[in-house]
Amino acid sequence: MKYDSTIHRRRSIRLQGYDYSRSGAYFVTICVQNRKRLFGDIKNGEMRLNDAGKMIQTVWNEIPEYYPGIETDEFVIMPNHFHGITVIAGGLSLPNVVHRFKTMTTKRYTDGVKQSDWPPFPGKLWQRNYWEHIIRNESELNHIREYIRSNHARWDLDKLYINNSLFT
Repeated sequence: MKYDSTIHRRRSIRLQGYDYSRSGAYFVTICVQNRKRLFGDIKNGEMRLNDAGKMIQTVWNEIPEYYPGIETDEFVIMPNHFHGITVIAGGLSLPNVVHRFKTMTTKRYTDGVKQSDWPPFPGKLWQRNYWEHIIRNESELNHIREYIRSNHARWDLDKLYINNSLFT
């Protein structure tokens, strides 16, 4: 069904009136569709990336090479989601960066399904939206970096974790 604003009520989760192309640091979380665990697993408190997870890491690391004015910072790939900090110095906006990340990873994941028997994903690799937070100061940046570094240790408590064999 085509989008109709009189029927569909998509609510933006973006900060109204904020210019996401402004220079600054942003913390993003992107979830796999249906939270299916596609990128590896947590073993003994450590994230073990599979080939798909390694591909996600490669795409994230390539962003600054292809997009001047964009830097990547601390990140973690979890079995069914991704946390990362991106720093925008000019050029693209945050939605553009996330869109390109999702597009590139979806393309490469699709290739992996076709060529390397990676598990297929249900319709779309990523959920439609993403969560973002504008990082306002150095203290907050350091706190978020520590959250990202220790994310795998809290996997069993993570609201994005689904302990269900359908999602392994």
